[in-house]
Amino acid sequence: MSELPNTITDQVIGAAIEVHRELGPGLLESAYEAALAYELTQRGLKMERQKDQPVRYKGLPIDLGFRIDLIVDGQVIVELKAVESLLPIHDAQVLTYMKLSGCRLGLLINFNVPLLKQGLRRLAL
Repeated sequence: MSELPNTITDQVIGAAIEVHRELGPGLLESAYEAALAYELTQRGLKMERQKDQPVRYKGLPIDLGFRIDLIVDGQVIVELKAVESLLPIHDAQVLTYMKLSGCRLGLLINFNVPLLKQGLRRLAL
């Protein structure tokens, strides 16, 4: 049975905190993605990594190679970063992925911070 999106975001945040506690800041995004995928799996959540996200323009498919870092339980987009600071373009990226995928909730997580809560944004449509 699928969980409620807010419950999923709480679990993803908990898993991300665990990853950040263990690894700390300073690694590549791919390392955090692999560790977070492991944590989510251990918590019994279904997720897809590097999910292709097609774009259509006036009914025509446009092959742009967009990939969503993680989609958890088919309901929550999770976009990971390892950058100095989150910028408005990062929010726009998550919101666009949410619109294209039909997911109503998204998490933007920057692991390159001293405390994970400083690099966490929850977005909703």
